[in-house]
Amino acid sequence: QVQLVESGGGLVRPGGSLRLSCAASKDIFRSSDMGWYRQAPGKQRELVATVSNTFKIKYADSVAGRFTISRDNPKRMIYLQMNGLLPEDTAVYFCNLRTWPEALDYWGQGTQVTVSS
Repeated sequence: QVQLVESGGGLVRPGGSLRLSCAASKDIFRSSDMGWYRQAPGKQRELVATVSNTFKIKYADSVAGRFTISRDNPKRMIYLQMNGLLPEDTAVYFCNLRTWPEALDYWGQGTQVTVSS
């Protein structure tokens, strides 16, 4: 079983920045695709950004140019640098690991990000 632990959420004013981190418990991390998803109250979980096991990156249109995803394989970590935060970015952010080629999904417990003045 893979465990994912997120950290770095919090309360920030509009226009501010936060950096989320996610630590994976097993070396399967290296061969897996990783990503960040978010879920706002009353809404479905949505993709924020992904980084594949070959370092291909994809962003949701709503965060492109403001957020940056990265991964550090030796540390089994991924990060999400969030700049220019908006109130509509308020959500619980989840770290995701998808194994390759089985496409099994593992999720962290989530970290709350609140953007408010």
